[in-house]
This record gives sequence, structure tokens and C-alpha cells, in this order.
Amino acid sequence: RSGRSCRSRRYHMETINLTGRPIIPGIANGSALKSSEPLSFWGGYDWHTGEIIDRRHELSGTNARGRILAIPHTRGSSTTTAVLLEAICAGTAPRAILTTGPDSFFALASIVAEEMYARYVPMASLAPEDFQLIRTGDRITLEFNGVITIDRD
Repeated sequence: RSGRSCRSRRYHMETINLTGRPIIPGIANGSALKSSEPLSFWGGYDWHTGEIIDRRHELSGTNARGRILAIPHTRGSSTTTAVLLEAICAGTAPRAILTTGPDSFFALASIVAEEMYARYVPMASLAPEDFQLIRTGDRITLEFNGVITIDRD
């Protein structure tokens, strides 16, 4: 024995509960990937890998595959729908998407994917002040009714 005493560490877990508006109702949980900047999936998201490839975006080089992507809204083209649809088919889409308002490009991709592939990406919108509470790395649970639980250390 080394003679050192073993002290237990106490970790404080913070839990935040929010109520979002379900746009595409569903259940999802995972690690948050958050940006305050909108993102265009056309030229900004690699549907083959899930990497954000827009080199001007603050999330450039990160991977959204299987994560809870929190961005205020899409930017630009309706082609975002096609890119997200391909990502859902390929299994490289985010697990869920959180926005600050209904986003028709994301919603359409999810609706079409459910019809074509029997899988979809749940989506909920939050009030801007609630959206600001999310941090990259938070553990997020999205419930079917739009309730969002954020757990962080």
C-alpha cells in the first residue's frame, strides 16, 4: 500500500428541462453539437460521413453523425433537404435536430425519409433563450412531446 488515502470525488450533474415544440415528433438521445450559426447542408455537410465541411462554419471538421445537432436554422438552398435525405439513408444523419423555429427543409427531408426508408430524424424547435442554454457536449434527451432534458457535468 502506498499510504495514500483514497478520496471519493463528488461530481455535480446539472439537469435542465426545456419544453420545445415538436416539429417531427420522436425520441432521441445523444451528445449535443451546437452552433449559433445557421448551416447550409448543400456544400456544408458531407452525407457520406456526417462531417460538417463548410470551412467558414464554426463547426467545420466536426461530425454530426449520431449526435443531437442544435443549429438555429438552415441557410440557403432547398437542396439541404436532399442532402439530409441522403444522410438519413446512409446512416450518417444527426440523431435529432434542435432549432429556434420550424425549418421546412429539415422537416421535409425527415418526412420523405420516413416514407421512403422507414426512418427519420426527430426535430423540435426551442425559444431562442432556451436554445442558448445548450452547449456542445451536453447529454440531451428529446421526448416525443418536445420535452428536452439537458444533463451536463
